[in-house]
Amino acid sequence: MEETKKSLLDDAFTSAMALTNSGVPQVPDRYVLPPSQRPAIGSSTSIRDDTTLPVIDLSLLHQPLLRPRAIHEINMACKDFGFFQVINHGIPSSVVKDALDAATQFFDLPVEEKMLMVSSNVHQPVRYGTSINHSTDKVHYWRDFIKHYSHPLSKWIDMWPSNPPCYKDKVGKYAEATHLLHKQLIEAISESLGLEKKYLQEQTEEGSQVMAVNCYPTCPEPEVTLGMPPHSDFGSLTILLQSSEGLQIMNSNKNWISVPYIEGALIVQLGDQVEVMSNGIYKSVIHRVTVNKDVKRLSFASLHSLPLHKKISPAPELLDGNNTAAYGEFSFNDFLDYISSNDFLQERFIDTLKKKSSS
Repeated sequence: MEETKKSLLDDAFTSAMALTNSGVPQVPDRYVLPPSQRPAIGSSTSIRDDTTLPVIDLSLLHQPLLRPRAIHEINMACKDFGFFQVINHGIPSSVVKDALDAATQFFDLPVEEKMLMVSSNVHQPVRYGTSINHSTDKVHYWRDFIKHYSHPLSKWIDMWPSNPPCYKDKVGKYAEATHLLHKQLIEAISESLGLEKKYLQEQTEEGSQVMAVNCYPTCPEPEVTLGMPPHSDFGSLTILLQSSEGLQIMNSNKNWISVPYIEGALIVQLGDQVEVMSNGIYKSVIHRVTVNKDVKRLSFASLHSLPLHKKISPAPELLDGNNTAAYGEFSFNDFLDYISSNDFLQERFIDTLKKKSSS
């Protein structure tokens, strides 16, 4: 009996990194997706079209004569994709490199060290895990992660990993830099909707920042599994740093487009809160992560959200007789409660908020 319990625990807690390091020739059955959900690597169903994905030069926002051009580009990107890449974003390349170095060292730690922070409780402020939630996932995903609350930094940093010794300093600097960038982006996105640029200022300052540091180890069969399943992010926006290619976004034709890796760029993804606040003018982007036979990929997803209990609803300024509210209100806490008791892969949280048409 004890033996069975132990093997179940071992099975539940085997990280993707441990499987890669053990040299498995195939992915275990629990990682194999049904054929219709596989990434079709190298086939025509995964479209590669770099020219269609927007890249915005954020330095234009600081030049009064050129700011309107950047705001227009942001408006078009948010309408068409809910996604864009940014260059000249103001975060020094040394800060980015240091964060990636610290993450590499963390995932290279002995298993026992990382297991000190393991948890399946989505409300935990710091948790290490594998897949999405190893204790409830029906299908597992080829990903290890550590997630931690990051704003205000002074409140949470003492709970972060103490190993590697550089982690708190290097990841902390990156977390602070992304929080400042997020404030600029939220102002620009509000302005691009025709709202006051300070529309969400107070909520942004008091809101949460969750840093999800992801490791997608090399995978022996990348064509049968994924690093992350198709989903949209719950928050206002996500700022993503990736060490190599692997992210795919779904376009309006339901095709998957591979997001190119651009040296020094960061990725901005709109979340469900902006879709609701804009009353559907902007859409949160559905995305997934593929894995690779030869390249280990790291990413930092800085997930920004309004305060835990703050209810968000369509901005009254965007509503009139012709445009009524298309969504009910919700908070980050409502989302956490939803994913604790529902399979968010079966129904997206935002779809539960959409109001039925009266026609």
